[in-house]
Amino acid sequence: MENRITDLLKIQYPIIQGGMVWCCGWRLAAAVSNNGGLGLIGAGSMTPELLLEHIRKCKAATRLPFGVNVPLIYHEIEAIMKVVIEEEVKVVFSSAGNPKTWTKLLKDNGITVIHVVSSSKFALKAEDAGVDAVVAEGFEAGGHNGREETTTMALIPQVRKAIHLPLIAAGGIASGEGMLAAMSLGADGVQIGTRFALSEESSAHENFKQLCTTLNEGDTLLSLKKLSPTRLVKNDFYNLVKEAEERGANADELLALLGRGRSRLGIFEGDLQNGELEIGQIASLIRTVEPVEAIMKALVAEYNQRLGELKVM
Repeated sequence: MENRITDLLKIQYPIIQGGMVWCCGWRLAAAVSNNGGLGLIGAGSMTPELLLEHIRKCKAATRLPFGVNVPLIYHEIEAIMKVVIEEEVKVVFSSAGNPKTWTKLLKDNGITVIHVVSSSKFALKAEDAGVDAVVAEGFEAGGHNGREETTTMALIPQVRKAIHLPLIAAGGIASGEGMLAAMSLGADGVQIGTRFALSEESSAHENFKQLCTTLNEGDTLLSLKKLSPTRLVKNDFYNLVKEAEERGANADELLALLGRGRSRLGIFEGDLQNGELEIGQIASLIRTVEPVEAIMKALVAEYNQRLGELKVM
């Protein structure tokens, strides 16, 4: 599976774990890296002090490359970037903001920068900003989504045609077959969120994991479009949002309803009715919580089996 992504990130397989809030601490990141992929610590739900702790614990748990996912709209972004640079993190995945703001500084400090986009237009802007690779994330993904609502299968070939950089596909990928499909469309690698969010090493609450393994098709929907489109599991909180949106609530009303710590309440603390439960559409394919080692082995085996079957055809 050697290609531009494995060469760029110095990893065995072109599989990157998503940097999901409340799921991605040092245990998950280290486990993915130790099994041949690239693990990411999700800084979006961490204070700078907590991020420092997780980076140092991850360094102690693996000698292989790992990275940090940083939403660029984070309110303590300067302090977060200071920690990343001082701790000599090798890879940063940035999202939700203008990549020009931080890319040069990060690269000047020897950091590989990869930016997450939801359209060809933003992929071109990321390439112009000097990033090393791009993640193109489709509408199927959990958590925050692009306003374009373009599916992964439609997005990847269009971004591939638009840019020359290494391309990572994300959104709706949780199997080796999905990985092969994305790479057939022009991706050099995949970023997988939901399947790793539901792993044993994920820091998400067990209530959240178990609920997500029971979801069926259609049990997640995109909401909060007047704020930032977010894919949510249907629960009491989702119903409150739906009612507010149907009566025409403005962004300020929705923000008040969202309040503070709503995703922590659901994903990390396990309140399945009042919390904001973010997960991808592909959760309906996942029925068990497994260790990362088993997930990585399955991804590679599924990929190779399906590739072999296609070669016979």
